[in-house]
Amino acid sequence: MKQFVAEIPVARSPFNLRVIDNHADAPGREAFLADVLTGLSAPQKAIPAKYFYDRHGSELFDAICRLPEYYLTRTEIALLKARAPEVAQLAGRGAQLIEFGSGASAKVRLLIQALDTPASYVGVDISREYLIHATQGLAQDNPDLPVIAVCADFTKPFRVPTLPGRGARLGFFPGSTIGNLSHVEAEAFLRHAATVLRPGGHLLIGVDLKKEPEILHAAYNDTAGITAAFNMNLLSRINRELDGTFDMTSFEHAAHYNAAAGRVEMHLRSAIDQEVRINGRTFRFAAGETIHSENSHKYDVEDFQALAKRAGLRPVRCWVDADRLFSIHFLSVPR
Repeated sequence: MKQFVAEIPVARSPFNLRVIDNHADAPGREAFLADVLTGLSAPQKAIPAKYFYDRHGSELFDAICRLPEYYLTRTEIALLKARAPEVAQLAGRGAQLIEFGSGASAKVRLLIQALDTPASYVGVDISREYLIHATQGLAQDNPDLPVIAVCADFTKPFRVPTLPGRGARLGFFPGSTIGNLSHVEAEAFLRHAATVLRPGGHLLIGVDLKKEPEILHAAYNDTAGITAAFNMNLLSRINRELDGTFDMTSFEHAAHYNAAAGRVEMHLRSAIDQEVRINGRTFRFAAGETIHSENSHKYDVEDFQALAKRAGLRPVRCWVDADRLFSIHFLSVPR
């Protein structure tokens, strides 16, 4: 499919920011509608997790990252703070930093501070409004760093603009977002990332480790109900954008650890027998029937490194916290 690429003007400012729309030429609503109609027509109803991240969904996810039960963010940040000098040494001087799924662009600030004279920063995210807001703040705080916001689905091919400098490209994929992909999709993403980063480039990636089910259950069923609100926002978004008729009081958040598959599964469960209309189509739900909204795969270090090798990447270094909750891998693209 031909890609639509356009540069979006932003308000004039004293810092160096470019915003590039790298979405495919199919309108966002049409793609969203097609995926929802297809997903809800399957025997196990499902909606791709990428549609969580409208502006409100992104804000809710940021709130999740601050929850006491959600160990992933604070553990990864502690590892990054401790290991950033080693990462900088491995990445080399003048790195061209590319963040896949940049979100609030919070963790990458640790890398920018640690890297030896980074040449540029590219943030790639599907949530256009949220991406622009986050990169504006990043550019304002780093006025000498060229910052480029690329609005795109990072799991699919997208154009990276010509970047200043001659240092190696350093990809950054934090948060164990790789876990939201199936093993087949994860390998495909890693191959795609290797192409973007080019031979001689590197990828720094956060990967959640397998652990006790009790810890995982608490992380995805927080007492404040923020994860539930994040999950339910998917139905609210369908109502807002696709003329949906979901009754928010008759669905509930459900998350559990599937030990056989090595993943946490999130679902939206119908509390009653009911019908829902979306853009004129009717879908029937039995009481207890679910929409599968997200997977979060967990990996042993050895299993993830084997996956990286299958994708053509070379494991260089791995760091794990003392409690063995989370891992960060430094991978290289062979020349």
